[in-house]
Amino acid sequence: MILATWNVNSIKVRLPQVIRWLMDHKPDVLCIQETKVEDSKFPGDAFAELGYECAFFGQKTYNGVAILSRLPIANVQRNFDGTPDPNQARLIRATIDGKEIINAYVPNGGEPGSDKFQYKLAWLSAFRSYLDSNLSPDMPVLICGDFNVAPEDRDVFDPEVTRGWTLVTDQERSALANVAAWGFTDAFRMHVQDGGQYTWWDYRLLAFRRKWGFRIDHIWITKPLIERCSRSWIDVEPRRAEKPSDHTPLLVELN
Repeated sequence: MILATWNVNSIKVRLPQVIRWLMDHKPDVLCIQETKVEDSKFPGDAFAELGYECAFFGQKTYNGVAILSRLPIANVQRNFDGTPDPNQARLIRATIDGKEIINAYVPNGGEPGSDKFQYKLAWLSAFRSYLDSNLSPDMPVLICGDFNVAPEDRDVFDPEVTRGWTLVTDQERSALANVAAWGFTDAFRMHVQDGGQYTWWDYRLLAFRRKWGFRIDHIWITKPLIERCSRSWIDVEPRRAEKPSDHTPLLVELN
């Protein structure tokens, strides 16, 4: 199985790019974030023409997550018990090929110390509680998506310049580490140790050209999937497209 995650930053705007990428790469599963459309307007027919079944959970203008799969999708769950704001479409879970797949769009957080920042920390804490109550690290679980946190200094273009910025504060890293400690392993870091590996570049200040990036999109797996994880990589090409998303796909292969 090849699974990818991609924050498309509006499925309406990026639909031609996503379809072209699916045709070129043919992943078995694609998890997308920031669809930014209500469920009634999700372009499921366009993906069905490519052989993808769709499960989605959206809202107008903001947030929104979806799972596209060539394999049957079962047991779809939208949001999670205990989420701080059930009106925000930030998480979808499904069973695919015997694996529990969780696709998450973690809140950005806004300025450190703001109400939005506290909401982000509360969301991550509530999600950890959900894992404790509903799943086991002994199960084959994969979580992916835009986590809006760069876990380590090697995941940012300049640790000193960005010190204290949203996405890299100690509070955010600690909150995300608490989720990881439930029983997850970073699939990308199993295979790539180098710094300078990014999945998001701000639209502003020519950040992509300057390589001012952050690795904030992730795929994590539990122990039963570790030996089956043969590779993980970032596809930077979609970020070079005309009118791209500010994120680019991250992929993993499970044998």
